[in-house]
Amino acid sequence: MTSQEKLKKTIEKSFHICVGLDTDIVKIPKHLSVLDEPTLEFNKIIIDSTIEYANSYKINFAFYEKDGLQGIEVLEKTIKYIKIIDEKILIIADAKRGDIGNTSKKYAESVYDYFNCDAITLHPYMGSDSIEPFLGYKDKINFILGLTSNPSAFDFEKQKLKNGRFLYQEVIEKTNEWNTNNNLGLVFGATNIDELKLNISSFNDMPILLPGVGAQGGSLEDIVSEFKMNNKNNFIINVSRGLIYIDDSKKFALSVENKIKEYNNIIMKILH
Repeated sequence: MTSQEKLKKTIEKSFHICVGLDTDIVKIPKHLSVLDEPTLEFNKIIIDSTIEYANSYKINFAFYEKDGLQGIEVLEKTIKYIKIIDEKILIIADAKRGDIGNTSKKYAESVYDYFNCDAITLHPYMGSDSIEPFLGYKDKINFILGLTSNPSAFDFEKQKLKNGRFLYQEVIEKTNEWNTNNNLGLVFGATNIDELKLNISSFNDMPILLPGVGAQGGSLEDIVSEFKMNNKNNFIINVSRGLIYIDDSKKFALSVENKIKEYNNIIMKILH
């Protein structure tokens, strides 16, 4: 099954919540700290609690790479566990790669051939040759950073060019040009609701990954309503801290399950 088919399957069920596994050992429930692999066990419980209701999983590689070989092993085991539970659900490598061509080729081989992820986040600022190696994986989805949710997006992404457009708008246009294999998507921060309203028509049919709901302040209702108004359904709303850390008690699994179901109910009411 291609990544595009996996995404379509969950969207048809009106599942749009991507569970962000930005797992931080200092934030997980304390009772797990006595285990041999507390981060992995936490991830497994989160996955078990959300797998029936999730659109996808986004794994932030930095939270695992920081621990060296041990972290990479947890990353591998987490990916394999998701696939054991449901091999048809999308796994996004939040790795934000993008380098000169031969280096990007190795990044692509790592994420797709070794870790066997279904999608990746990429930054485009070195141009098309830094993206090209990923485009060859036609059955994957490559999410290009368009407009991100962090405050410093003003430093570059929201700079106005001489032609009167913003830099992030040029990125959206280029992403459409590069999307000849229909395997590109966009990252568009959920905190940018005004920019979303202004640019949503330029997304065409590309899948849109929207981080920033929850801890960063993005509004779930506003985002979903905007896509509904524009008759677009190909969107993924990532929630990380606002979902996986809502409860640090021994009953956190139930709290997480109830929270993702609550998100889904809100989305379904708006869409239907």
